Amino acid sequence: METNYPKILVVGGGSWATALVKMLCDNKNNKEVYWWIRNQETIEHIKKHKHNPRYLSAAGLNINPDHVSSNLIELIEKVDYVLLNVPAAFLKQALEPLKKTDLRGKKIISAIKGIVPDENQIIGEFIHATYHVPFQDILVVSGPCHAEEVALEKLSYLTIACQNIHLAGDFAQLIQTRYIKTNVSDDIYGTEYSAVLKNIYAIATGICHGLGYGDNFQAVLISNAIREIEKFVNTVHPMDRDIKESAYLGDLLVTCYSQFSRNRTFGNMIGKGYTVHSAQLEMNMVAEGYYAVNCLHQINKRYQVDMPICRAIYAILYEKNSPQIEMRLLAEQLN
Repeated sequence: METNYPKILVVGGGSWATALVKMLCDNKNNKEVYWWIRNQETIEHIKKHKHNPRYLSAAGLNINPDHVSSNLIELIEKVDYVLLNVPAAFLKQALEPLKKTDLRGKKIISAIKGIVPDENQIIGEFIHATYHVPFQDILVVSGPCHAEEVALEKLSYLTIACQNIHLAGDFAQLIQTRYIKTNVSDDIYGTEYSAVLKNIYAIATGICHGLGYGDNFQAVLISNAIREIEKFVNTVHPMDRDIKESAYLGDLLVTCYSQFSRNRTFGNMIGKGYTVHSAQLEMNMVAEGYYAVNCLHQINKRYQVDMPICRAIYAILYEKNSPQIEMRLLAEQLN
């Protein structure tokens, strides 16, 4: 039976997508939640057992089994909101079945913490340029919030950003639960770029940990990281923002310090001597910061913001410079 309730599609099958499905299903407001997953075996397991066998497997998911499918076009036709949560490096591949007009009239939400390679665009820019979705209809979900703590229903906070602050508020009401508190913002550029940059800095903290640096140095590193974020976002999109708010500083802190941070884990492995390829294979998860630092390097050729931490991580991951040497050189530049 057709309803007038908001209809929301989550695109992606990883841990953060699974956490977002859980939040939406646990929210008490009337709505319909749909879920696109590529893997048919995973879909069948979710329909039968109400949990994702590959990610956050302990989290129960109260979703209608008929709403889980691998047919992206069919699902998009049914919904009002499309919440994107596949790794940025694979977003174009995931959306490949779509025509340029298939997102017309939809509200698009990015929960992706990355940059689309080749185009070197944040997700909002890519969706606007490729599918002609107005910026007023594009939202960004940012932390500080780790999927693993959502699965455990630990109190967490999300910021919903949109140039249309009323639309941000509407979606915030659809995702908040007793364990999820929400804030709203009109800074889609700052929140999205900050979410990208914090993954790069988490790799930096992981590398330093792997090399044996202590908490004292990590505190200095992260203090410098938030200043780099502030310089960059204020250059790319100047506006009145407080970089100490949780969407910026809070998200940076949890990603750099948390045991659940895949980017910190990836960096720690690099610091301990793993190659990029071997670290990726062992993790079996995408560390968005690896792709993001290369994209950021290309983007910053235009803006020329002084970002020594990002430059050092790029040199380690893409120029294959010694982590020991690069961190020693970086330490001389921090204050």
